[in-house]
Amino acid sequence: MTTGIVFDIKQFSIHDGPGIRTTVFLKGCPLSCWWCHNPEGQAKHPELILRPERCIHCGACLDVCDRDAILVDESNPSTDRERCNACGACAEVCYAEAREIVGREMSVTDVMDEIELDAAFYDQSGGGVTFSGGEPLVQPTFLRELLRACKEAGLHTALDTCGFAPWRVLEDIREDVDLFLYDLKLMDDARHRAFTGVSNGPVLQNLWKLSERGHRIIIRVPIVPGMNDDEENWRQLGAFAADLPSLERVDLLPYHRIGRDKYHRLGKLCPMPETDPPAEERVREIAERMRQRGLAASCG
Repeated sequence: MTTGIVFDIKQFSIHDGPGIRTTVFLKGCPLSCWWCHNPEGQAKHPELILRPERCIHCGACLDVCDRDAILVDESNPSTDRERCNACGACAEVCYAEAREIVGREMSVTDVMDEIELDAAFYDQSGGGVTFSGGEPLVQPTFLRELLRACKEAGLHTALDTCGFAPWRVLEDIREDVDLFLYDLKLMDDARHRAFTGVSNGPVLQNLWKLSERGHRIIIRVPIVPGMNDDEENWRQLGAFAADLPSLERVDLLPYHRIGRDKYHRLGKLCPMPETDPPAEERVREIAERMRQRGLAASCG
């Protein structure tokens, strides 16, 4: 039975495609974007999340940890991440829910059982299922089987992807995807490498191939002050998007701070802790640049 690692399933989602949707978040991502708002989705393996402000110092976690990875003092609990193997024993006995393991192995049947609980809402709203992450293409076999199960059930499917994968992976699943929510970050390859860790070559090539084949595509672009909000990036992005053979629209997504606390809970450093969201006026300016190119553009 095909299985994969899922770190969240959100029901009644309204921002990940048309209608009311269930969004399934698959763990693992080849990018490490500085502005990532789901850092718990970057690593493919399960991880421990620690919320020290919830700790009631009961000591239950100390009793079950057989790796001596937990320290609880008079201030806040901490975890030795080198010793911890994310077995989940501490989370199971944490009455205050200060400890949580993010990421669980699920079968296709497990996921479909949760998806089908909301089938009535899909029918009424024109919604469906969205696969997000992390990056779903990191788990290609699991994703392919989930998409096929959704199509067999008559469900609308959307894929939220950064597009960084061999073309053969997209070729294998594209016919079972009704809508691509395709992320673009930066058009300059050197800057893309600096702020995401990978080249944007495969990202742009795969986007062009999908567009050539007539797939429904919405480009999603984060607006991150100091990273990609300069005029040259938006000039290049607008020109590229306007030349695509088929494209529904460009969604502009202002950077927000939701990921900052998540880094701390994972025991990681946030790459950009001081960055603020872009000004509304700047977002409107960028949207107007896109419209001047003949592109449909939405904000938020």
